[in-house]
Amino acid sequence: MRNCLLILILLPFLACTSKKKEVTFSIEKDSGSLIDKPISVSIGNLDISQYVLLNNGQSVPFDWDKDAKVIWFVRSPSHSREYTFSMFGEEASKVNRLSAQKDNGTLTLSIGKEPRVGYKYGMHYPPNGVDSIFKKSGFIHPLITPSGDTLTRINPPDHWHHYGIWGPWTHTRIDTVRVDFWNIGDGNGTVLHKEFKDESNGQVTSSFTAVQEHIDLKTENSPQIALEEELEVKIWNLNNAPRYIMDYTSTFSSPLKNGILFEAYRYGGGIGMRFTERWKKDNCKVLTSEGNDRLTADGTNAKWAIVSGEASDGKGTNGILFLSHSENRMHPEPMRVWPIDGNGGRGDMFFEFCPIRHEPWQIKPNEAYQLKYRMVIFEGELSPEEAEAYWNDFVDPTKIELEVN
Repeated sequence: MRNCLLILILLPFLACTSKKKEVTFSIEKDSGSLIDKPISVSIGNLDISQYVLLNNGQSVPFDWDKDAKVIWFVRSPSHSREYTFSMFGEEASKVNRLSAQKDNGTLTLSIGKEPRVGYKYGMHYPPNGVDSIFKKSGFIHPLITPSGDTLTRINPPDHWHHYGIWGPWTHTRIDTVRVDFWNIGDGNGTVLHKEFKDESNGQVTSSFTAVQEHIDLKTENSPQIALEEELEVKIWNLNNAPRYIMDYTSTFSSPLKNGILFEAYRYGGGIGMRFTERWKKDNCKVLTSEGNDRLTADGTNAKWAIVSGEASDGKGTNGILFLSHSENRMHPEPMRVWPIDGNGGRGDMFFEFCPIRHEPWQIKPNEAYQLKYRMVIFEGELSPEEAEAYWNDFVDPTKIELEVN
């Protein structure tokens, strides 16, 4: 019932007029004006291929999902409330600014010519001299800030099994057998890339959907698939801001006869990230939606968390705002944040939204489950007020229905 009420109250339906050359609409309600935010417009049977989108006479880039009959654009705080689809005499020229490209086992999402997110679908092997049991595919690295800093780290000597941004489950039980998909050095489980289902390029977004298999290596005769996962990763280009958005959505199910149990543990699932080796106890910080910091955040719950640190040039700051969706299990979601004196006193940075931190989770056979996260990668500082606005837009996005007579 709550969701229905939110839709009625928050959806900014349009005042809309239709003309031969123009279709004009206005956003009647507009909360969260602090930030750039994605807007969706359901356009029905309108053939949008011959239109450009204008605001105050300036062109606004958009992407068109023909099957869903929806367009997406990014609304800036500087935009007026009124937008106009203006028809050209021929199909409007639209150049994709964002791209998804494969090369040497990595799919890279880029904004313009600048790489932002790498997804490793080819097998990655650890450094020479390290046991090949630590090999892996199906993880995000590098994650790159707008200024070019890489914030992810893989195969650190203190934890060879750490792989950038990833989310394997740790303490699980298949019937009576414990299987660990996180600590791959133990040799009883792993998560690997299988195939891609979708890739897209656009003016506003670029994305891919990858199929990943969570493989139980402890079965007597041969490995078995314990979980089948579809991971959708999408980046959004924000208008004139030294920031971009990355959405990370994991949908999974178990083909096993009795399903699988995720036991309560401080690591596992959700979204985990091992940060750059440059960030240590004296140059990175944490702030959560509940006001906790690096010293107090571990084991607490939050809607969002800002993790930031010193830029590579030693002069500025950059970081990531992590957002947990309100539909996620155990939301506000528990977190794992490494202690400030961890790893021999260095205070290296690891962050995870961990939905099984405090309670186990029984996964029933052949039933789909989903976890949704959003990350805002930024330069400089990001305020708590902006973080709250980003979270509100993530869980209650602006959706518009356009009626053209």
